[in-house]
Amino acid sequence: MANPSDLLPGTLDLLILRTLELKPMHGVVIADRIEQATEGVFVIGPGSLFPALHRLADKGWIDGQWIVVPESGRRVKQYTLTQAGQARLAEEKRNWKTVLTAMNLALAEEL
Repeated sequence: MANPSDLLPGTLDLLILRTLELKPMHGVVIADRIEQATEGVFVIGPGSLFPALHRLADKGWIDGQWIVVPESGRRVKQYTLTQAGQARLAEEKRNWKTVLTAMNLALAEEL
């Protein structure tokens, strides 16, 4: 299981943006979805997740609204990907594909 501090810079942001591309979610669901999508490789704790959510909101890439969860009656902040966040996600996907291609080439070849 990767520690969020061991991730490449920007990877946690990319994972959160990608997760919110699916639908609006609150923090715990975002963390659970990332763990599920990465088959347990990335387990994101609240100490990493919530500062990242605040940072992404400050950049205007996500928006948070307080809602009440019907099942529990708890108040949670549900996050939604903004148009600026969608554009950033598209850019980050392109960047990631470039890095992935370069790394695959470098690792496949004898240097």
